[in-house]
Amino acid sequence: MSVHAETGPAAAAPAAEAGTRAERRRRPASIASRLFGSAAIWATAILVIGGVLLSSYYVRSVERAFDQRLHVYLKTLVTGVADGSFGRDDPGSFGEPRFELPLSGWYWQITRLDRDPPEATTSKSLFEDQLPRLPDAGNSPTARDGYAVGPEGRRLRMVERIIDLGQDGRYLIAIGAASGEIEKDVADFNFALLVTFALLGLGLVVTTGFQVGFGLRPLSRMRAQLVEIRTGGRARLDGAFPREIAPLAAELNALIDSNREIVERARTHVGNLAHGLKTPLSVIANESNAGEGPFADKVREQALLMRRQIDHHLERARLSAGIAFAGETSELRPIVEGLARTMEKIHRDRDLAMTVSIADDLRARCERQDLEEMVGNLVDNACKWTRNLVSISAETAEGKGGKSDRAIRIFVDDDGPGLTPEQSAHVLARGRRLDETKPGSGLGLAIVSELASMYGGRLTLGRAPEGGLRGELTLPAV
Repeated sequence: MSVHAETGPAAAAPAAEAGTRAERRRRPASIASRLFGSAAIWATAILVIGGVLLSSYYVRSVERAFDQRLHVYLKTLVTGVADGSFGRDDPGSFGEPRFELPLSGWYWQITRLDRDPPEATTSKSLFEDQLPRLPDAGNSPTARDGYAVGPEGRRLRMVERIIDLGQDGRYLIAIGAASGEIEKDVADFNFALLVTFALLGLGLVVTTGFQVGFGLRPLSRMRAQLVEIRTGGRARLDGAFPREIAPLAAELNALIDSNREIVERARTHVGNLAHGLKTPLSVIANESNAGEGPFADKVREQALLMRRQIDHHLERARLSAGIAFAGETSELRPIVEGLARTMEKIHRDRDLAMTVSIADDLRARCERQDLEEMVGNLVDNACKWTRNLVSISAETAEGKGGKSDRAIRIFVDDDGPGLTPEQSAHVLARGRRLDETKPGSGLGLAIVSELASMYGGRLTLGRAPEGGLRGELTLPAV
């Protein structure tokens, strides 16, 4: 039977791992990740939109300031053309030396449109080249501004205006300057904006993480207390909780109290039923023992069968009720020492030697009454079959979940005849006995096995170092 117990989980391990991965994929995101993710998305969106708007506004602001300088030169040229002074003198550089330097990027041009071909007067910086016209300039008398490609393929920011002086001519006056200054200012601003917003975004992420952690701290505290309740560290949720989750804490406490009441009520009913049935049954058995003959033998046989059935169903009901409330823990050593003293008194005529080797700090995650029954049945079974030595020891071991999933392994060894694997499987079946001459109902080891499995543990039977039977009881540890 032990072989099947090992190969079954091993064969099912890949399927269980696949199921766990699928469950993790289907598991909803945590509240913290939802809050943090939504805040990060909205903050990023706002920063990006704000950055684009600020960059666009700054570009228009820089262009406006740049255009104001160009319009000053444009008005100067318009005034000179209108009063005829440029007909006598070269307009010059207007105090801007770059109008005098060849291909400096700063240019002006006066084109007379009523001549065929049009006659153009240009700044020295154009160096026998000419300025392009802005697209779709038309014949509007108002000033226009925009971008165009000038000498050497350089991008220019231009302003131009057409003036009509009647008989004195019709002119197109244009001022152009390389847009590198605008682009450099915009690039510097965008870099500073990017760095600023990146630092701001990082600060928002840190602040959001702190806010989420701080806001959800009461839930973490509630979870920690629930873990303590499950492991036996406390009985109820304590402390003040925010009003959003205070009703949840109150409902959980009410559920815990109700669960405890149900357990106690079920135990009371089980005890009452056991007392109500076993007393009349004992009377029947005693009366049958007083008689002789087939009828009396039949009554004794059926009375024994009824007692076994009653013990079976009452024990199942008690076990189901006993596991209903999580959080109870029991210290192992006092229970085992008390059982050892009791068994020594019961079997004092056999001069049994009982040894106990258990550390003081071992605590099992189960109720004291259930722990006493499990260990008591194992020790009682060992005392029935041992020659003169029964040893009880315990150790801790890591479960499948690692250090957070620790277990207690309790060993009850004797120096009796022991059991074969087939016999071990036989005695773990409820009501099965190998020797009818020994007292008992055949329910003890089966009850231990069922009760241990309800707590997430197990009972295995093997060979003791002394040569007899080893009962190994594994239970979750605190």
